[in-house]
Amino acid sequence: MELDMAADELRSVLNRLRRAQGQIAGIIRMIEEGRDCEDVITQLAAVSRALDRAGFAIIATGLQHCMAEGGQADGDRDRMRARLEKLFLSLA
Repeated sequence: MELDMAADELRSVLNRLRRAQGQIAGIIRMIEEGRDCEDVITQLAAVSRALDRAGFAIIATGLQHCMAEGGQADGDRDRMRARLEKLFLSLA
């Protein structure tokens, strides 16, 4: 399964990932500066949610593409469903 996303979907996911990247850099600085543990954990939780949302957006796009490809054989559809389910559960 290749990542085939529309430009606006791809832009949205990339923006989420870039924000998460910035948050991670901020968390590293917080730790290096000896900031309060509760603040660090709060930021870690926020970046985790951002990464989850990016992953779910990618999986949702995969589901849309699979549903649009109605001409697949039952075995192919079942294999794709199993792969997408595994990906979804890896984020849960």
